[in-house]
Amino acid sequence: MIYLRNVSLSFLEKKLFDNINWTIHPKSCIGLVGDNGTGKTTLFRAILEQVHPDSGLIDIPNRKRKTIGYLPQDLVELEPVNLIDFLKKKSGMAALEESIKTLEQQMSQAKQHTPEYNRIAKAYSTEMSHFNARDGYAFEARAKQILKGFGFKETDFNRNCSLFSGGWKMRILLASILLAQPDIMLLDEPTNHLDTESMEWLESYLKEYPGTIIVISHDRFFLDKIVNQIAELASRNIHIYKGNYSHYLNEKERRHAALRKEQELQKAQIKKIEEFVERFRYKATKASQVQSRVKMLEKFEAIELAAKTKAVTMKFPEGKKSAKEVVKVTDLSHSYGSLNVINNFNFTLFRGDKVAFVGVNGSGKSTLSRLLGLSEKPSEGSVQYGNDVNMAFFSQESSENLNYDRMIWEEVNSVASRASDQEKRNLLGAFLFSGDDVYKSVSVLSGGEKSRLALLKLLLLDTNFLILDEPTNHLDLKTKDIFQDALISYHGTVAIVSHDRYFLDRLVNKVFELKDGALNYYNGNYSYFIEKRSELSNVKDEAILAQPDKEQAFKSKEQKRLEAEERNRLAKTKNVWKKELAAVEKKIELLEAQKGENETALCDPQTHKDVNQIKTLNKELKDINFELEQSYDVWTELNSQLEQFEAANEENSSSH
Repeated sequence: MIYLRNVSLSFLEKKLFDNINWTIHPKSCIGLVGDNGTGKTTLFRAILEQVHPDSGLIDIPNRKRKTIGYLPQDLVELEPVNLIDFLKKKSGMAALEESIKTLEQQMSQAKQHTPEYNRIAKAYSTEMSHFNARDGYAFEARAKQILKGFGFKETDFNRNCSLFSGGWKMRILLASILLAQPDIMLLDEPTNHLDTESMEWLESYLKEYPGTIIVISHDRFFLDKIVNQIAELASRNIHIYKGNYSHYLNEKERRHAALRKEQELQKAQIKKIEEFVERFRYKATKASQVQSRVKMLEKFEAIELAAKTKAVTMKFPEGKKSAKEVVKVTDLSHSYGSLNVINNFNFTLFRGDKVAFVGVNGSGKSTLSRLLGLSEKPSEGSVQYGNDVNMAFFSQESSENLNYDRMIWEEVNSVASRASDQEKRNLLGAFLFSGDDVYKSVSVLSGGEKSRLALLKLLLLDTNFLILDEPTNHLDLKTKDIFQDALISYHGTVAIVSHDRYFLDRLVNKVFELKDGALNYYNGNYSYFIEKRSELSNVKDEAILAQPDKEQAFKSKEQKRLEAEERNRLAKTKNVWKKELAAVEKKIELLEAQKGENETALCDPQTHKDVNQIKTLNKELKDINFELEQSYDVWTELNSQLEQFEAANEENSSSH
């Protein structure tokens, strides 16, 4: 249980909570929702005792015996240790194993049948019970299962945690929380750094979780799948709704309608009483009745409706009509060094298409967006635009193109747009820049604020083709809805990369799935894609089961010759992969040796006498670490490509 009793909390001059009362029952699965700035993350921090309420209390009975897992929204840094070792340490399994090992040593040294031995044996029995309850012997197998669910490869399991990118580090932290199996999980935007396949895996895992889960999320699909209760932070208080997010939206509207009706009845009743009082105020014979009604009026508690925010709409400028064929992609391939990301893609986007690019992280979605947006040149093939196409491209790097010397309002006005000042202010409000915020310097904005500002500038442009790479990452649910409605009404063409399944489901009419180097086409929305993908997977499984066991009995000489040539070609290709892999491994070996030398030198007391030498060594170490990280990534991809190549060859061999 978690009890919140009369909890009030202010931050600077803003009151976030005002006498909140809330009881959270064990095994609840709750979605915590509310507008940005209402205090959702602060409430998590208050439960964790990282911040303390101005008044009231937050109580977790037997808190010291309860385990709480917390996933923050902000990116984290991890210890520079082996991935599996980190998970063991973070989940508490390493400490448990160390405790058992220590107790075993103590037992071997203590004399049997003594009070000391009995004490150690009892402690050992308790720790072993904890170890078995957490299925300690199967820890590594469970860790790998969870890591695979989050998209990690076998080759990642022994990598150093510090070498992963920010998004992958968040996945590692989330994996450590799941492995710890805490009594209470507080998850702040857990799907932010997951691709759709990883989200689906996490949903299935959390649905079966036996503990208490409270999750902050802007992902409607996610909330609909896992939660059985919604807690809305609004008007400085908590409002509870049974059911998932869709039920919450319907119930909230029903409650509002019922309250509005009750308010109208109350107003009519008050008006009737006031008319009676006014009519008979000065008649002595009615004095007692008038006085009675005056007292009735005093007892009325006015029914107040939550103030509805002004509806903000967003509309793209009506751009010039483009050619029917907006963009034609022919034999498109792209590589980074020896790493092939896109291989021989062919497709055409037509006027009015709204297309989603989907696939696991690393499948090439962002690369394809950059190639379409002409910010990168392909290694092979072409991207050809039709006549009168006016394109705009948004990516997470777009915020780097802002002018940091300007204020927000100046930056918005720097866009050549037909929007009026009021329309611009409405848009700024929708993107969470209200009041005097518009006079803030761009340089002081957070990463999320800069990203929203860059997206807002793009919306003011006169376009007919939008390429959007994760445009909703820093938008709350309300802003997302406004943005989505604007895109649905947009008459131009849209190509979008997004992990927000609800957003895609309402918007797109085509889905391009990037998988295993190929481009799979689905003519429908996201739900259609999921349905067809599932059907195709079942058909593939059935086809594998139906394959004949025996080879074709007789082969022609020509057929045998062709097969021999193909085997030689495959062997040569495999040797090329192996040589590249060996070269990268040699480079990693040299870099790791250099890193060790620099670290040893930095630990030498003589080095600390020379400030310049320390600076030089630190700079070299930073460059080595950067080059090592890139080399590890190349090695991982090369190894993965080689594994896929070998697996494909085995499949081909077994089918002949």
